[in-house]
Amino acid sequence: MKKHPIRDNHRAFLEHIKKEKSTFYIYLVLRALVILVMVAQFFNKNYENVFLCVLTLILLIIPSVIEMNFRIDLPNTFEIIIMLFIFAAEILGEIQEYYIIFPFWDTMLHTLNGFLAAAIGFSLVDILNRTERISFHLSPFFMAMVAFCFSMTIGVIWEFFEFGMDTFFQFDMQKDTIINTISTVKLDPTGGNNPVIIKDIYSVVINGEELGLGGYLDIGLIDTMKDLFVNFIGASVFSIIGYFYIKRRGKGAVAQHFIVKKLKRNHNE
Repeated sequence: MKKHPIRDNHRAFLEHIKKEKSTFYIYLVLRALVILVMVAQFFNKNYENVFLCVLTLILLIIPSVIEMNFRIDLPNTFEIIIMLFIFAAEILGEIQEYYIIFPFWDTMLHTLNGFLAAAIGFSLVDILNRTERISFHLSPFFMAMVAFCFSMTIGVIWEFFEFGMDTFFQFDMQKDTIINTISTVKLDPTGGNNPVIIKDIYSVVINGEELGLGGYLDIGLIDTMKDLFVNFIGASVFSIIGYFYIKRRGKGAVAQHFIVKKLKRNHNE
């Protein structure tokens, strides 16, 4: 009988995810919602959003694929939150425009991203710490610092990506902010390094046209710094949780729901 690698892999994926019923049901619901949105976007001839839906479907299966290929165990809570995060970012945030409708949406996701990325960084080091073949043992504080730095690095790389998309493809991923005060040395009449402060900016004219924004348009800087700050908060929260998890020798109700573990191989493998 001829084998079909794609079909076999998909069947193996479904069998794997069915073992965790809660994760499986969440996955099915999210996949169904994404497909419905994709069909609607296709009939609306919004093919860019159709691509986002296809990308979302691929991203939703990645956690389970990683589990299968790398023989690791993602806690159910962790895996479900990752899938909800993907759905909230791509389908709700981008296609349903929640980033515009709800000002807190982007902030919430960046905070959660900082938390999840710290959990991943912590798990990577924790797996090494538990590997008998490698003499690699870090203190709880150092493990927490690695997790924190890993999360912040991911956050910075993402901001680089947003800046690149805005610069080279004229996107607006780094959302603008309306401000009423600026401070700049560019307006120093002496040409020195003395900042000139302009307050009470309520009208901005560009090429003779009043923008009607009610203030000065900051181009992405405030949004970027806000994203990095809330990423810092999320990373700090999990790093503290991870620190006490190691300090208490693997005891921690919250940490256990987010720390990835390496599965032991069977004797038959």
